[in-house]
Amino acid sequence: MIALVPGGNAPVTSGQVYVKIDYTPVPNADIDVSGFALGAAGKVRGDGDMCFYGQTRVLDSAIQMTESSAGLAVFVLDLSRLESGIDKVALTATIHENKASFDRVSRLSVSVGDDIVADIPTTGMQETALILGEIYRRAEGWKFRCVAQGFAGGLEPLAEHFGVEVAASAASTPPPPPPPQGKPSVNLSKVTLDKSRSSISLAKSTADFGEIKVNLNWHRGTSGGFFSRNRAIDLDVGCLFELKNGSKGVVQALGNAFGDLAYEPYIQLMGDDRTGSIDGGEWLHINGHKWSEIRRVLVYAFIYEGAPDWKQTDGVITIHMPDQPDIEVRLNEEGGRYGMCAIAMLENDNGAVKITRLVDFHKGHSYMDKAYGWGMRWSAGSK
Repeated sequence: MIALVPGGNAPVTSGQVYVKIDYTPVPNADIDVSGFALGAAGKVRGDGDMCFYGQTRVLDSAIQMTESSAGLAVFVLDLSRLESGIDKVALTATIHENKASFDRVSRLSVSVGDDIVADIPTTGMQETALILGEIYRRAEGWKFRCVAQGFAGGLEPLAEHFGVEVAASAASTPPPPPPPQGKPSVNLSKVTLDKSRSSISLAKSTADFGEIKVNLNWHRGTSGGFFSRNRAIDLDVGCLFELKNGSKGVVQALGNAFGDLAYEPYIQLMGDDRTGSIDGGEWLHINGHKWSEIRRVLVYAFIYEGAPDWKQTDGVITIHMPDQPDIEVRLNEEGGRYGMCAIAMLENDNGAVKITRLVDFHKGHSYMDKAYGWGMRWSAGSK
C-alpha cells in the first residue's frame, strides 16, 4: 500500500479503477463529493463533465458514482474509455451551504484501488470546499496526485475554478455561530499555511481581486511584546515577479526598485521601514485588477543588516485580499542560517490566486533565483 501526503503521486493501473472517499460525517452538515472531467486547460467542457449525486453517470458511463452516503462516496472510472480530450479527473468535496468547515471533519481519506491511500490533513482547515486529489494522464499511462487544496467560499469558487457556473444562492454563507461560553472567540477568516497545509486557491468573488496587500511584520520571541528592531537588524520584504508577457524583475527597497501599481509590473513596495518606527511593518501591494497579466509572484524577506536569526524575529507574512480570508505564513518554523527567506509563491492558476507556502532559506538573491528558475542576472546593490 502506497500512502501519499499532499503533493505526492503514484502510478495508477490503466483500465477500470475504483476510488473510495471516506470521511467522518459532520452533524447537521451535508458533505457532497464530486468528480470533474477536465481538459488541457483545467476546465470542464460543459455540465456533462461533472459527476455528482444529481448526475451519477457521465461520459457514456466512463465515470460513475456508484455510492453516495453519509461518510462514503465511491466512483468507478474506466480510464481506457475516457476521451483523449480529458486529461484529468479531479475529485472534490464541498460542505453544503457552508454550514461547517473541514476542520470539523476528523477523518478524510481517498483510496485508489487497493494500492494507494491518501489521508487529507484537515486540522485548522476553515474552507468549505476541497480538491482532494486528481487522476491525470502521464505519458502513456495515468497517475494519482494527492492535492488537499482548499477553497474559501465553498462550492461557487470551486466550481468556477473548473469552469462551471453555480447559482449564487448555493454559496451563501450563514453567520458564524457564537463561540462557546468561557472560550475566546477565534478569527475564522484567517488561514495559516504550514507544513501540513501548504497551499490555498482563492477565486474572484467580484469582477476582479481588487488590491492585494502583502504585509511583513515581526515581533519579540517568548519575552513578549514587539520584537525590537533597533538591534542592527533591517528586515525587508520584496518579491520576484513574472508577467504573462514574459517580463521578469524584482520589487524591493534594495536598489530603489519600488515598482508601480498602475503600470508594469503592477506591484509596488509601499515604503521601507529601516528605523523600526512603523508598527504595521512593511507593505507590498499587488494590483489585483491586473491579475490576468501576472503569471507568478515570489514573496521573500531578507535581513539587510544583522546576523540571521529567523526564529528570534517571529516574522510573519499576511496576505490581505478583499472579500477573502487573510492568509498567514510564519517564518520561524525553521531556523535558517542564511539571510534570505523565500516565503510564498502567488501563481495565476486559471485566473485564481494560488498561494503556496515555501519558507526556505538562501544565501542571496541569485541562489533563490536559481532555485525557482527565474533566470535573471544579479549584481551587488545598496539602499
